[in-house]
Amino acid sequence: MGREISEHVQRKLYAESMGRCMNPDCKEELFKDNGDIIEKAHIIPFCDTTDNSFENLIVLCPNCHTNFDKNSAFSSDDVKMWKQIRKQEFDRFFSKKYATFDDLSNKVAPLLLENKTIYEHYYLDDKKELWNNFEGKILANNRKLRKILENNFDLIQRHPNKDYSNLELVHSFLTHIDEFEATRLEEEKNRHVLFPIEINSMFGISPVKDSLLPSVESLEALITELQKEGKLISISIGNDDPYIQLNEDEKSIKVFLYDTPRLRQFYFDYNCFKKTTVRLASLNFALKYINSRNVMFKILDYNNLREVLVNNVKIIFIYEYCLSKVTLTQLSPEANSVIVNLHNWNGSCCISKEAYDFSEVIDVTLLTMDGFYGYINELKRNR
Repeated sequence: MGREISEHVQRKLYAESMGRCMNPDCKEELFKDNGDIIEKAHIIPFCDTTDNSFENLIVLCPNCHTNFDKNSAFSSDDVKMWKQIRKQEFDRFFSKKYATFDDLSNKVAPLLLENKTIYEHYYLDDKKELWNNFEGKILANNRKLRKILENNFDLIQRHPNKDYSNLELVHSFLTHIDEFEATRLEEEKNRHVLFPIEINSMFGISPVKDSLLPSVESLEALITELQKEGKLISISIGNDDPYIQLNEDEKSIKVFLYDTPRLRQFYFDYNCFKKTTVRLASLNFALKYINSRNVMFKILDYNNLREVLVNNVKIIFIYEYCLSKVTLTQLSPEANSVIVNLHNWNGSCCISKEAYDFSEVIDVTLLTMDGFYGYINELKRNR
């Protein structure tokens, strides 16, 4: 057997180290700005055992390696114990249960951000030598992330349908961590699960652009809760990139409404999942159309995004397969209001004759989407 240590064993050693010298009295950082200072030491000398196993190896800083190998400052039993001490420290530091997702995110986000920075600066920029040096830092961070997440699954949004579940994304990330520890990136074909970028979305590192979650009512419920906590600054809707602007830890941040994993997590944290009666994508499209005609609209109440004011006329958006007289009565609209049915799949039949007749009695205008386009264009012409 040669002295060469297998790639798999090296990667396990980097992950075990938590990025620091394994001597509990040293803990020198092993990944510096100009590269790594990792040295791999045999606990029982290789010349006596030809043993390159994970159990017989440990990573040390150069000073501790010299003191062990050449100065005999530590015995083999001492060094073997360091591996046990590091495991106990690891379990103690990273097995904590957190009370809220915000607390969890405060621990997870810095590790994810550091991994993302290393990946983008060294791997994507094709700086192979530096990537090889710093890949060990990602391995160490991943080991921490696995432990933290495994102990806090209850704080992650979940859904019976895996396509709608953040917890399923976390499970996919943990599988990625295992495969990343076992393989190298240049052997991509051997890895089945790549890093799920939605994880960075969940923890506020970088958004993903997905479809809008359907329920306007869920968004309104979230806005209500954020207002109670004094976190809501504003909402921007009726454009290609709708968002809510929040105050978090005295920082102004934007949460884009298409950033689905993050918004799902907000809904879960604040218990804001509501039945859909008005679809957010349809409402945003209608408000975009108003904007595209340079007609101004004003949201009357952030807790009710379905009602806007245009030229001092209240427009109420609904989403009904066929608006009936009964539903119109339940809406109790003010006189001179305009009601727009965003559900246009069945054309002119989306409003019943009885509803049209009753609207004349209560002095309300009912519009299909085709009628809405004409109404807004008329406003533009009459400005």
